[in-house]
Amino acid sequence: MKISDKVYIAGHTGLVGSAILRLLKAKGYDNIVTRTSSELDLRNNLQVEEFFKAEKPDYVFLAAAKVGGIMANQTYPADFIFDNLTIQTNVIDNAYKSGVKKLLFLGSSCIYPKNAPQPILEDYLMTGFLEPTNAPYAIAKIAGINMCQSYNRQFGCKFISVMPTNLYGPGDNYHLQNAHVLPALIRKFHEAKINGLSSVTVWGTGKPRREFLHVDDAAMACYYLMQKYNDPEIVNIGSGMDHTIREMALLIKEITEFKGSLIFDETKPDGTPRKLLNVDKLRSLGWESVIELKEGLASTYKDFEENYFHYVHPSKRRVEVQVAHV
Repeated sequence: MKISDKVYIAGHTGLVGSAILRLLKAKGYDNIVTRTSSELDLRNNLQVEEFFKAEKPDYVFLAAAKVGGIMANQTYPADFIFDNLTIQTNVIDNAYKSGVKKLLFLGSSCIYPKNAPQPILEDYLMTGFLEPTNAPYAIAKIAGINMCQSYNRQFGCKFISVMPTNLYGPGDNYHLQNAHVLPALIRKFHEAKINGLSSVTVWGTGKPRREFLHVDDAAMACYYLMQKYNDPEIVNIGSGMDHTIREMALLIKEITEFKGSLIFDETKPDGTPRKLLNVDKLRSLGWESVIELKEGLASTYKDFEENYFHYVHPSKRRVEVQVAHV
């Protein structure tokens, strides 16, 4: 991918898309094409077809998707499967028709079976039942993977698929009903601090283990694979390390400087005991994450303080955080 190539980032305002955009600009790419959802509805095939015919991008990062936590997935399952299937189908097919040199499809670690052996190898895909709460989203992503592989096989396209672990960083979603565990914890500890609350309650025992990767690391991995990798088989993107929810809560408590107590409500569900990707394949290709967890969380909290004050609402109620959706 040369500096002069035209690059389209689908979903450039989202967590991963915005990180890819920052990275490409920092590396000197200035022929970058973006469209907001109001400018281009990726669910509308006619609009997508006209866009590709007019712009003719050389490379595509497909980071556009409808995403959310357990509450959103349970409330809007039809939206999650329809929107994601439609978005990726329209973009992948029109990328092929317009002669795109290479496309990178962003999947998700939720594609793997709920009870997959740990750490999770790429080979574990389709070997067991999915987590029911996010099955519509996961099924859509699996279809996107298969579509890329099918276009590779039938048409010789260089369409690759990557599966990132739980991501966090600048531009994250802090909405209480839709946020994942780290942004939810950041917001809750911050609100508890500024409102002088005495405690923050986290759902569950705090024992489940989760892997987290800074989104700037994920963007760097995507860029690296776009340059180096052409195999249709999927690649996991992660840090290769996991931590308990208790460890994460204590670390965010420290970073936000919340002085109250931390309570774990063990009457609430824990969710899957462990979720860690095997990243041996990515490492064998020559890439490893570089952003340390504490450093990444500190910069993320700084971004939250500077840009997300509109999320803060005075409250004297004890703050509770649901983390079973990770």
